[in-house]
Amino acid sequence: MINLKDLDPKQLANISRMLVDIDDTLSTRGKLTGPAFSALWRLRDAGLSVVVVTGRPAGWCDHIARFWPVDAVIGENGAFYFYHDGVKLRQRFVYSAEERKVFRERLIRLRERILASVPGAAIASDQAYRESDLAIDFCEDVTPLGWESVERIKSIFEEGGATAKISSIHVNGWFGQFDKLSTARLWAQERLGVELSSARNTFIYCGDSPNDEPMFRFFPLSAGVANVKPFLPRMTSQPAFLCERECGEGFCELVAALLQAQSGPGAA
Repeated sequence: MINLKDLDPKQLANISRMLVDIDDTLSTRGKLTGPAFSALWRLRDAGLSVVVVTGRPAGWCDHIARFWPVDAVIGENGAFYFYHDGVKLRQRFVYSAEERKVFRERLIRLRERILASVPGAAIASDQAYRESDLAIDFCEDVTPLGWESVERIKSIFEEGGATAKISSIHVNGWFGQFDKLSTARLWAQERLGVELSSARNTFIYCGDSPNDEPMFRFFPLSAGVANVKPFLPRMTSQPAFLCERECGEGFCELVAALLQAQSGPGAA
């Protein structure tokens, strides 16, 4: 794994789309800073497409798709994608409302087991705005739990037949077949008319935690902001390179390198 500063700028020259996580990638200590939000606008103004790919809930993603300078938002770790077509918000869920209701009933049973089994764990404060998954907070609004407790939450989800992913703040669990990558593929096929596999060299992904592993594995150009480092020993798929800085500052660092590469000598 190399550092961003050692990456050949030519590798960034033909990137036309960025996919980026939110928590502790765009945000810094729970805040979307002015420089990070400005960096999104710089990408938009330069003609680059931006898609946010997050574990955050549908309620948040409605706002993001409407008000942020992004082309789409993939939320709840791939449960859906939302976009605004210039007239209205469009929502594309992987599973129907009826299927999601059945999944939620199963998640309620797992919720009670997790809370009874893992002292200090709590339902995430954004759970009321979710459509498809259950988010268990291990450090956002609760006293941070040890890694053993985090892994226990994940294992209870999996023992119950759910998929579970660990982010920098939550363990998210869900029923159904999707993740960040599968819905990125769906978005590309339905909105761009391309198979993501054939176009992935024009994309770059930026993330910070284990729930980004499908994206790190798939995209040849994938960046981890520096705060991904503590997770790396626990990850089987790591980012191709690392930013020097953490969180939103690392994202800004990546955007600056990307835009410089595209405006420099030899850029396409």
